[in-house]
Amino acid sequence: MATRRGGPDVDEAVRAMILLMPRLVARAKRTPPPAALRAFELTPRHLSLFAFLLYDGPLSINELAARLELAPTTVSLMVGDLSRRGVLERTEDERDRRRTIVSIAPRHRRAIEQWLDAGARAWRAVLEPLTPAQRRLVVDTLDAYERATRARRRDEHDDGR
Repeated sequence: MATRRGGPDVDEAVRAMILLMPRLVARAKRTPPPAALRAFELTPRHLSLFAFLLYDGPLSINELAARLELAPTTVSLMVGDLSRRGVLERTEDERDRRRTIVSIAPRHRRAIEQWLDAGARAWRAVLEPLTPAQRRLVVDTLDAYERATRARRRDEHDDGR
């Protein structure tokens, strides 16, 4: 990639990202769950659910739905399936018995940590040398890209495309 004053111009950067993104997505999808989780037929959507529960602790269905940007009924179905299989645990919220709190079952916690660890190690290796401002730029840029593609999909859907 040619550089201009220390970096690519916008078209060169767009080209580089268009070529890079499919490889990133494919790599993430090819990260198989550990053997202890393979029988559960898990998908990247499950990985996101597990990440929130692992990093943020037990959450309600509505909190998970908001973080995953999914309907609460969709998350409730996912949680119900995984709790029946023993991967997740559902407990009643002691402060509000109408709420269900979801957590990772202790016997599967280590396997889920292992599944998330591959990606976490790679991100740590590339983000650690950066300054906090550079890390913020990387995170904000990827977040903005995701929002822009989501908005475009929504616009195309509204236009009937």
